[in-house]
Amino acid sequence: MFRVFLIAACALAAAPLANAQVTVIGGGIARDCYEAVKFSLLRPADAEALCTRAIELEALNLSNKAATYTNRGVLRMRQGEYDSALADYAIAKRMKPATGATWLNEGAAYIFKKDYNSALVSLEKAIELNSEDLYAAYYNRAIAREHTGDVEGAYYDFVKSRELNPDFPQTDNQLARFTVTTN
Repeated sequence: MFRVFLIAACALAAAPLANAQVTVIGGGIARDCYEAVKFSLLRPADAEALCTRAIELEALNLSNKAATYTNRGVLRMRQGEYDSALADYAIAKRMKPATGATWLNEGAAYIFKKDYNSALVSLEKAIELNSEDLYAAYYNRAIAREHTGDVEGAYYDFVKSRELNPDFPQTDNQLARFTVTTN
């Protein structure tokens, strides 16, 4: 059996978190909102206003409306407006509860708020739903686990994140803090 020991303390709250956007099919303002999130085409406040216009003015199907709420939540989270982001994710989840990206971003917002137990619930669901950015769900869950005292679980989640996306350097940075010993 392996035991994982943390060697160096690190301010994990400052660790970068992955954000996932939800694809909007079709054109219009909602599509512009999606592209603004994905490609950071506008300042977050301007992109948020674009998403709000899409929600308020466009006749969107349920999937696209839920995706637009998630995308606006990502923009709000980028601006540090975590409660507003969480409100958008809650609306999106009511409309389309099986969208992994919404749960992933909700987990990230809870991490920013230092509510690690709530983050774990959201990230477990993102993993269960096989979120498109699954490596990010494992990465974020590792951060939440470490903050709740589950250092071994955090280590294995970082390993899984690296396995799923070896080109995500933040994972290697986190793993460098660990030493694995056998007992």
